[in-house]
Amino acid sequence: MSPIFDFLFGQYAEYETTSVVLEIIAVVFGLLSVWFSKQNNIWVYPSGMISTAIFVYLLAKWGLLGDLMINAYYFAMSVYGWYIWTRKVDAKHVTPITRTTLTEHKWSALIFIITLIFVFCVYTYFDKWNSWTAYVDTVTTAIFFVGMWLMAKRKIENWIYWIVGDIISVPLYFHKGFTFTSFQYVIFTILAIYGFIAWKKYLNNNPVIV
Repeated sequence: MSPIFDFLFGQYAEYETTSVVLEIIAVVFGLLSVWFSKQNNIWVYPSGMISTAIFVYLLAKWGLLGDLMINAYYFAMSVYGWYIWTRKVDAKHVTPITRTTLTEHKWSALIFIITLIFVFCVYTYFDKWNSWTAYVDTVTTAIFFVGMWLMAKRKIENWIYWIVGDIISVPLYFHKGFTFTSFQYVIFTILAIYGFIAWKKYLNNNPVIV
């Protein structure tokens, strides 16, 4: 049992207790955020903002620029998403769950490409191309940027981006030495699958003409 424990959590022996506790708290609120999103509940944003704010602090401390940018973007998009989700489209209804339009797919592709270029420039400027993880970070950052944008707009396709990004992030974070965060992404993947199913069922039962 000890070798397994050391394999999973041995890296934390060198971390400050405060950092470990903060990571666990951030993971808990991150899981709550995805759960609320699955439930189509507005609390996805305040819980997510707590998680991302903590991660921004930790990632800045650990010097992980790609991950830091993802979480800083999450925080900013959470403010935008909170507004969109509560904005009324008429006297009685707030912004509904809908499918992504052709124009929004084009915007998603543009956001993906711009993010790749932006992260590439940042990593080049700070000379961070020192590991294969930097290249994977670039791709996952772009995937998550699109996913967050679509979630803020309450588009069902956001779950597809989350599922792909989450699956990639599980081994990535474990390799980086953040076991708790890696476990978080395992649960994220499961919740994202259920989230897609739940939103699809809701959309089928409540068709919206756009």
